[in-house]
Amino acid sequence: MNTGNGDVLSQLPVTAIKGVGASLADKLRRLDIRTVQDLLFHLPRQYEDRSRITPIGALRPGLSALVEGEVQLADVAMGRRRSLLVRVRDGTGTLTLRFYHFRLSQKEQLPRGTRLRIFGEARLGASGIEMYHPEYQIADEPLQTPPDTLTPIYPVTEGVTQLRLRLLVAEALARMTPENLPDWLPAAENRGWFLVEALRYVHTPPKDADRQLLLEGRHPAQQRLAFEELVAHQLSMQKRRAEIRAQRAVALPEKSALAQRFLGQLPFPLTGAQQRVLKEIATDLHDTKPMLRLVQGDVGAGKTVVAAVAACHAIDAGFQAALMAPTEILAEQHAANFTRWFDALGIPVVTLLGRHGVKARREANAMIASGAARMVIGTHALFQDEVEFHNLALAIIDEQHRFGVHQRLALKKKGERLGITPHQLIMTATPIPRTLAMSAYGDLDTSVIDELPPGRTPIKTLVMPNERRAEIVERIRAQCLSGRQAYWVCTLIEESEQLQAQAAEATFAELQLALPELRIGLVHGRQKSGEKAAVMQAFKSGELQLLVATTVIEVGVDVPRATLMVIENPERLGLAQLHQLRGRVGRGAEQSFCVLLYQSPLGQLGKERLAIMRETTDGFRIAEKDLELRGPGEVLGTRQTGLLQFRLADLMRDGHMLPAVQLCAAALLQTRPVAAEALLVRWVAAREHYAQV
Repeated sequence: MNTGNGDVLSQLPVTAIKGVGASLADKLRRLDIRTVQDLLFHLPRQYEDRSRITPIGALRPGLSALVEGEVQLADVAMGRRRSLLVRVRDGTGTLTLRFYHFRLSQKEQLPRGTRLRIFGEARLGASGIEMYHPEYQIADEPLQTPPDTLTPIYPVTEGVTQLRLRLLVAEALARMTPENLPDWLPAAENRGWFLVEALRYVHTPPKDADRQLLLEGRHPAQQRLAFEELVAHQLSMQKRRAEIRAQRAVALPEKSALAQRFLGQLPFPLTGAQQRVLKEIATDLHDTKPMLRLVQGDVGAGKTVVAAVAACHAIDAGFQAALMAPTEILAEQHAANFTRWFDALGIPVVTLLGRHGVKARREANAMIASGAARMVIGTHALFQDEVEFHNLALAIIDEQHRFGVHQRLALKKKGERLGITPHQLIMTATPIPRTLAMSAYGDLDTSVIDELPPGRTPIKTLVMPNERRAEIVERIRAQCLSGRQAYWVCTLIEESEQLQAQAAEATFAELQLALPELRIGLVHGRQKSGEKAAVMQAFKSGELQLLVATTVIEVGVDVPRATLMVIENPERLGLAQLHQLRGRVGRGAEQSFCVLLYQSPLGQLGKERLAIMRETTDGFRIAEKDLELRGPGEVLGTRQTGLLQFRLADLMRDGHMLPAVQLCAAALLQTRPVAAEALLVRWVAAREHYAQV
């Protein structure tokens, strides 16, 4: 490979750039930069205007500016922290530069009379106007004119400064041509910008560019790149879907006598939405291509019954079904429901949890391997190596966003022993806005159970300041003494389970003192699984009247007599999580209440978020608002966020592009597979690309 401009930059290692040795290449790898192309697609996150020199006398605190001046003094000051102070003067005033991280050789390089060009944020310090750790260059004579472009600010890592990165990107831009960095999008989708033009503009916008437009990511050059990034992301999912759909699944009969018997024994009829979704599932299961279906349903919409009917289709045909839940509390609740339903049908249900002892696990594994266990329910213990299924035809995953995609695919592999790929049914009670579903779950078909069973009374939500705590405690006393039950949920700003547990323990002690006549239980993430399960069971059976808990009760706890929930510090939780928690009450026909007990004063954003909780119980409206306020990574949960760390695209801002993005990705896969692969390499491959799992 020669190293001229004819090289394809996607294959040219970053070490081809002068000054990049093994050590710097290692540091750049932490930024996902391995090739010259990766450098070009490491995009600025903001811009500074260094195109004009500001007189030192015109500096004001909070202003970021480019100044020039002459060193008057450079000295090491010994205080609580040693610092290097450099006093600089121009004709209009004096400025002090302060460095806490410095080498003594730095002081020697700055003798009196040295001219400096400096960029930083002015602030008020002990000696007047100061800049902390500004960027500076020793100005050569004659002085270079300031740049005639805005200055890009890049994501950096330890050992790679902004200045170094700018020089590397400038070198990459100098090598870039339309021949060595091809436009892989169809011309009709270029949005009026060739790729090399768009990249050059985004890295070096002219000084008169609309900086606000650039900071918002709305400039046409950025939109051109955002479209391409969304296409690449969509390609990764459509490709994975195509790979899974190319495998063989068992075609299960569309009609199942076992499913009919199961439905016949239920004490309630299915809603229209449940019937519609079951038809879609039955059609998928009847195909030899593996089903990939996401079922969204608000809290209490009856997803578990739908999952049980789907399992009946597999079991009736002589195969196994497995249900995987993210927590032991939820897995045990599913196991209790399925055992109650399936015992009457003569179907053995086997549970596999992380806390089970060696003997219990060995027995469960033997039943799973022999096929005696037709319905298997568990946590991630299900996809450990020692678990071998006899003939798994259907994998049901509950609350998918709590699992990494790797884990979902690991369960899929459990059916591959017989050369079949299990059908996948994925359920979530976290309503996912349409733009997010199209992007995060583009590999799945989507069904929505958008109807609640009859007889449910909507929950009333009250938003109250902590000052009214005593009043709420009295309300709990009255509710519990009248035969109902209540939850008190403790949340903390830190995501530490230890601190959450301490907060819950303190509240538990406080409520025991305030309500001595009530039977109160405590459950949190630091307890052993058996201890948690025993407390939950006591609450379900009515032995306990009040349950103090952390957010571990967020999913899957079903206690119809619980009609009151208090959530402390609701301003610290996402809306989707608040909605999930609130769904633990209102499971029966009685009027239920949820009290959001906030700390005063509440900021504008906090007020807006709690207001939407008071206004609506519609999970989709809440999810849209959550996406708007907090972004996709937060809404989907941490495990999914690797998948949504876009460099430039933004789902709220660019959601309008998604229909065109999907069409473009499908067309590329079908007619231009080489272009599709090149786009994947360009935008996705440098990151952890889960399509390869």
